[in-house]
Amino acid sequence: MAAPFFIRLQKIFSNMDERYRQTTEYYGFNCRGCDDNCCMTLFFHHTYLEFFYLMEGVNALPPDSRESLFERARTANQKTAEMEKKRVSFRLMCPLNVEGLCILYERRPMICRMHGIPHELRPPGRQAAFGPGCDAFSIQCGSKKVFRFDRTPFYVEISNLEKELKQKLNLSRKFKKTITQMLVEKNEISGH
Repeated sequence: MAAPFFIRLQKIFSNMDERYRQTTEYYGFNCRGCDDNCCMTLFFHHTYLEFFYLMEGVNALPPDSRESLFERARTANQKTAEMEKKRVSFRLMCPLNVEGLCILYERRPMICRMHGIPHELRPPGRQAAFGPGCDAFSIQCGSKKVFRFDRTPFYVEISNLEKELKQKLNLSRKFKKTITQMLVEKNEISGH
């Protein structure tokens, strides 16, 4: 189904990771041991391609690890619903994070790969958008001359690949889900 697209996605991710590494080296930035863990940030992911790629990794987990993951996702989903109902801000750990590490790190989505450092995005026909680094970045590197990570080429490549995938699979709806939502939906579809 989507597997032929994964090789191309892996190449994009590899280039993205290398560019991120170069940028963090420039700054001397390291996010290990951060109290403001980005795995507790509510990120929405916007491609079926990343969903399918992540779920292929989930399917490859041993059954007990997979069931434990689904249980964490169900719990996080319930807590999210409760907090949203109360209209309070909240932060929850991503179900993929176990003992401080992502169990599907090599398959993590694009935003998980690019978070934390100053960035720019130059969408066609719109004004450029600039973002600061995370709090840990500001503390460690805030006084250093800004060298923004340009996300634009990676967004464009993934967007083009997503269009191809959607055409091939005849998908027309937009995709917008958190990792928790992806996992809960996957678990419900598979009948667990």
